[in-house]
Amino acid sequence: MQLQKSDKAKLELSSRLRVLNLRERSALFLADGRKTRHEMLGLLQDDGSMVDKLITDGYLIVVAGGGAASTAEARESAPPVLTTEPARLVAESPTLGGDNFEGKRSLATTRMFLFDICERMFVRKMPELAKHFRDQLREARDRESMMAIAADIILNVEEIAGAERADGLSQRIAMLLPPEP
Repeated sequence: MQLQKSDKAKLELSSRLRVLNLRERSALFLADGRKTRHEMLGLLQDDGSMVDKLITDGYLIVVAGGGAASTAEARESAPPVLTTEPARLVAESPTLGGDNFEGKRSLATTRMFLFDICERMFVRKMPELAKHFRDQLREARDRESMMAIAADIILNVEEIAGAERADGLSQRIAMLLPPEP
């Protein structure tokens, strides 16, 4: 059984209001409807408690056989979500870190932004880590692999620069990513 983001999770990732911590938000990035619970646990190095909490809290939906869960089941399993629309929240606050976002949403744009983070955050103090991330980004060809690398980069940024900086970068990544198919 695969895990998929609920509407509540999509709102969490796209809004400036934060309910979840950075690690939980990283788990939401990885949930694409194709990864199983077991795969998620391995990628996140989780004992199951965080993923189970996200399922219980309605951020992740369990889907059988790769198909979408029925909307009735999704509504029953997910608590009510905020009524503020993510697009309006982004429109009200188009700046992150002092620069306007007017770019095209694409994996290529996201990849270039992640390369930039590597250069700015890791090259001087941790050149081996920067090289590792650059090599991984060069090999990433799909949304899934790019999001796994992005989650790892954000966790390292949080250790170096703090949660506020990491949250700002997570917001930007969410703005750069194309909508899920």
